[in-house]
Formats: sequence, C-alpha cells, structure tokens
Amino acid sequence: MATKVPSNVLILCTGNSARSIMTECYFNAVGNRQWRAFSAGSKPTGQVNPLALTILAEAGLRPENARSKSWDEFASLDAPKMDVVITVCDNAANETCPLWPGSPRTLHWPFPDPAAAEGTIEDRMATFRGVFELIRRQVDAFITEEAAAKH
Repeated sequence: MATKVPSNVLILCTGNSARSIMTECYFNAVGNRQWRAFSAGSKPTGQVNPLALTILAEAGLRPENARSKSWDEFASLDAPKMDVVITVCDNAANETCPLWPGSPRTLHWPFPDPAAAEGTIEDRMATFRGVFELIRRQVDAFITEEAAAKH
C-alpha cells in the first residue's frame, strides 16, 4: 500500500506570534499525517507569544520548533508546495500576499487577536483560551469536511 503524502497548509497572520502559531501546532497534532501545517507572517514579530506557548502546553501540545517567521520563506520555488493557505487575521487577509507556487486554495478564518488582550494575566489567559477553542473547532471542522469530501 502506497504511503499518502500529506497535504500542506500554510497559516498566515501579520505577526506570526499567536493565532497562526497555535493553529499550526494544533493542525499538526490532529492532522492525522494527512495534513502538515506551517505558519508565517507578513511582518513577523520575531518571537512566539509566551501565552500562546502556555495555552499549547495546557492542551498537551508541544510546539518544539515554533518560531515567528516571514511568509517569504514559503514563497520561493524550493519551499514546500502549499495545497491550502489560510489567513487567520483580517490584516493578513487584506494584504497583498506573495504568489504561492502551485496556486493553492485560499481560506480566511478571522480569529480575534489574543495578543491584543489587556487586563490581568488571568484575563489575558482567558482570552487566549477562548481563541484557542475557536481554532480547535475550526480546524476540527475543516479536517472532517475534507475527509468527507474525499470519500
């Protein structure tokens, strides 16, 4: 039996520090080797938000290689070919994106920015948890719909 090559998905956000990182990590955890996720930003902050890492750890996920990086890494001809490109913030959705090799399908999932949350650490963590729950639901629904469409 031939091994199925996973489909690649690129998650984009402006800063690539929270939403896109959490989405990438969750996708890779539940993608059942059928999906391989990457994330990037148009204007990366250069660091992953520590609260995003805390939320991922709470969920039992290990973002071992998580880093804030530019979408330019994925626009070159030698980059992995993307099957789907998903923007997770309105800013990135409204920016002029590079032309992705292979003309992947594009989607927009407008999650609120948890990094913009204010208040106590508990308030900010609650915001991150809420956004992560939205991410989980969206990714789970996407994977379920894609699996159903293939059968």
